[in-house]
Amino acid sequence: MVQTAAETAGTAPSREDFAKLIDESFGDGHLQEGAVVKGTVVGIEKDVAVIDVGLKTEGRVALREFAGPGRNAEIKVGDTVEVYLERIENALGEAVLSRDKARREESWGKLEKAFQSNEKVQGIIFNQVKGGFTVDLDGAVAFLPRSQVDIRPIRDVSPLMNNPQPFQILKMDRRRGNIVVSRRTVLEETRAEQRQELVQNLEEGQVIDGVVKNITDYGAFVDLGGIDGLLHVTDIAWRRVNHPSEVLNIGQQVKVKIIKINHETHRISLGMKQLLDDPWQGIEAKYPVAARFKGRVTNITDYGAFVELEPGIEGLIHVSEMSWTKKNVHPGKIVSTSQEVEVQVLEVDPVKRRISLGLKQTMRNPWEVFVEKHPPGSEVEGEVKNKTEFGLFLGLDGDVDGMVHLSDLDWKRPGEQVIEEYKKGDKVKAQVLDVDVDKERISLGIKQLADGGTVAAEAGDVKKGAVVTCEVTEVKEGGIDVKIVGTDLNSFIKRSELARDRSEQRPDRFAVGQKVDARVVQYDRRSHKVTVSIKALEVAEEKEAIAQYGSSDSGATLGDILGTALRRKGEEGDKGEGKE
Repeated sequence: MVQTAAETAGTAPSREDFAKLIDESFGDGHLQEGAVVKGTVVGIEKDVAVIDVGLKTEGRVALREFAGPGRNAEIKVGDTVEVYLERIENALGEAVLSRDKARREESWGKLEKAFQSNEKVQGIIFNQVKGGFTVDLDGAVAFLPRSQVDIRPIRDVSPLMNNPQPFQILKMDRRRGNIVVSRRTVLEETRAEQRQELVQNLEEGQVIDGVVKNITDYGAFVDLGGIDGLLHVTDIAWRRVNHPSEVLNIGQQVKVKIIKINHETHRISLGMKQLLDDPWQGIEAKYPVAARFKGRVTNITDYGAFVELEPGIEGLIHVSEMSWTKKNVHPGKIVSTSQEVEVQVLEVDPVKRRISLGLKQTMRNPWEVFVEKHPPGSEVEGEVKNKTEFGLFLGLDGDVDGMVHLSDLDWKRPGEQVIEEYKKGDKVKAQVLDVDVDKERISLGIKQLADGGTVAAEAGDVKKGAVVTCEVTEVKEGGIDVKIVGTDLNSFIKRSELARDRSEQRPDRFAVGQKVDARVVQYDRRSHKVTVSIKALEVAEEKEAIAQYGSSDSGATLGDILGTALRRKGEEGDKGEGKE
């Protein structure tokens, strides 16, 4: 050690002399705490290295600080090393030095430059912590989140530990000492470069061998030699494939055709069925309309059932074409999956690749069968299935329904009153009045089985176009109920048929018991239904008056013509009385 003049003289130095002594001890005065300085290894003792950095005393640094993850400390006496000067002198009079902090300071400077220029950095994964791993970036410790380790989740990370590899810095905060890195980003970038190179060597329409790498609900990913392509479930086969696992297995070698390549996203669409003949070619000739075939039910939905006619060819039986009589019933209650059924071709659309099938068309129309067995006028028996505000529904032979209108329940009593006498499950006899096969309607009558001969006789003069006298039985808001005098026939004249003039179409101008003349607009002798109209009578009389007593060209008004007609009619009546 160097001795000063003051020490040689044996006198205690003054404060100024002490400061001067410190300056002399620091050499040129560049050493300061918190800085990285160079030093020389002057000795190695057990697990520490003694380093001289030019101070009064040497510092000691643990040998482990000169090692790193995956490598041993390689240091010997005489080596020049960089260390971090934490304190010039501690309580023992030694300099406090750190190789770790020196390396960290040096690394932070390099890492910040790499982060700013978006460059990759080398690092070593050396420990596992909560949520990820720690990475040594040549002295600086970074955090590697588990989600950033690989492109796909990996279970065993041990092969990646203690091996130098590139990382991308995602985030840096020097004040807090935080660094976040990603290995996944580097892999994705490398993979993208490889994919781009591979994609450039592929062409649409090319047939290539591949290996099934993964299977999902919507398809299978096929490895084409470093790049994956998607084989969608609809492109596996011409026939319906509910799940790719029905046809493919992971590791299976397959021959596929490249359908489409997206050079921007590097996505490749593949197909297997495209390597086979299209079964829809010439489909109209194979399955002509109205022809019948047998097929197997492959799928059932709310709107119908799909039937496979041959591999790759399916048709749909819409729910409306499944049964003549079962309406609003789920298709699953009519057919079942894998059931073999006979169907009829209703429509073929080769462009949309659709075939419409019918199941009910393979069976006879039950309304046609019914009318053959029970023509109008015949008697049938049925069970009351439902009561509505307008009549009774009876269940008949062939699983069809017939309706008895309120007006056909009884000759004399109102239907609203008679219907209360019936209840569900009652066996009832009725007469078939009419069968409309196209509209699938059967009209029945109960009163027609009762004695209606008197009514028929009394209604002999009632026919379409005849003028009848009616007695008002009830006045309603929408019109009036009337009974044709001399018969038991009832009818309802609605408001619009009460008069020719709109101002006179008021039901309140009529009273119960009042008698009015009306014209028969319609009469069905079989069902004894009659429709009458006062308006029709007035219009007919007006036409007759114009024809006999004037025309639109004569200049006479309608009132003049009608007045003349009424006077002449009155005069004719007077003459008739005089003759008698």
